[in-house]
Amino acid sequence: MITFSEAQLVGWLSPILWPFLRVLALFTAAPLFSIRAIPARAKVGLAFFIAVCAQPMLADQPLVMFNGPAALGAVMQQLAVGLALGFAVRLVFASVELAGEIVGLQMGLNFASFFDPTSNAQISAVGRFFGQMALLLFVVINGHLLLIMAVVESFTHFPTDGNFLQALGRMKLHELGASLFSSAMWIALPLMALLLFVNLTMGIISRVAPQMNIYAVGFPVTLTVGLLGITATLPMLEQPILTLLQQAIDLFATRH
Repeated sequence: MITFSEAQLVGWLSPILWPFLRVLALFTAAPLFSIRAIPARAKVGLAFFIAVCAQPMLADQPLVMFNGPAALGAVMQQLAVGLALGFAVRLVFASVELAGEIVGLQMGLNFASFFDPTSNAQISAVGRFFGQMALLLFVVINGHLLLIMAVVESFTHFPTDGNFLQALGRMKLHELGASLFSSAMWIALPLMALLLFVNLTMGIISRVAPQMNIYAVGFPVTLTVGLLGITATLPMLEQPILTLLQQAIDLFATRH
């Protein structure tokens, strides 16, 4: 009869279980992986596959007993790090969507809003467009692979048996959020300046020619100039997204 000791079972399962939980927590919050169209079984299977393939890089991870008090702390550590990484990348997309909201407000298109099932909130057409472009660029630059590499490398800086409260303190996600949302203003700044110039021009025209119905003329002009401005500045959206994404991933994949 073949028998196994508890130490043998822990030695076999512990290196796979904890990475599996961290990757699964990442898939819950990260863009693209958290889409509801992806079946839950596919997410679980992919998380297990990543945990198995990452074993050569995680050979020096500490073993945590399943029936000890450290097991609960290990579970909290994996969930906290995985969710924090997904939330950090989600902030990048939120900053781009915020830039779209600001541009849409200047164009007068914020009344054209849609329900976003991912955030359970109303989002304008321009913000939704910017968000979809950011998601497409995320796939094109292999951001999903970069995200998987980051969650594997996070075990170097946030080991399995670490304190999840200390890990959250070292991440400083609040500073990342402030930096990202200030970057949203920089992304929207060119179009804001362009549309401000258009509004000033319309104001001057309304003073020079009071008989002109500025409300009937101003909206088509603002909308046209805004669409032309988006067309001109959209190719330059790549570099800000790459910089913000790298800034978010560096919290988990570089040494502090």
